[in-house]
Amino acid sequence: MLKGSKVGLRARHEDDIPILQTELADDVVNASRAQSRPWRPIMPGSKDSQFVVDDKEQGHVPFSVVELDGGTLVGAATLWGIDTHHRSAHIGLGLLPSARGKGYGTDVVAVLCHYGFVVRGLQRLQIETLSDNAAMLHSAERNGFVREGVLRRSTWVMGEFLDEVLLGLLVQDWKPDSKA
Repeated sequence: MLKGSKVGLRARHEDDIPILQTELADDVVNASRAQSRPWRPIMPGSKDSQFVVDDKEQGHVPFSVVELDGGTLVGAATLWGIDTHHRSAHIGLGLLPSARGKGYGTDVVAVLCHYGFVVRGLQRLQIETLSDNAAMLHSAERNGFVREGVLRRSTWVMGEFLDEVLLGLLVQDWKPDSKA
């Protein structure tokens, strides 16, 4: 397990999937804001769930996020779009509603940076988030990510186009304790 100050990132367990599916993916508004494709219902137990892990997929590393104190599942995180030639990847995360507002997002981003830069040897990490996602923008910037641009009206969410913010962090600019 990879550990931060509040959370740990561990392999996805089979019994995590129904919780993540119900708490994150079945929330139409939240899922629509988090995904780059239209929301659709997924049958319980489906192998088509975004939370089912394919161990052969090398460009996508999913984690379950757990509280260090007690091991309670609080969300999902991923390093995706891993490009081994350019040594870059994207960060994504989703916290269960009961876990939001507790500083877990900032800690998850910090642990994913450690994983990407130290464990995987990447040189660039990137985050794309909606411009009104203050929690993710705060978590990214607390960890040293820099706003590199705005993709105006680039994302269709629940009947309207929204702006997306692009943030990047280079390994040479990363400060492991920048969230403190």
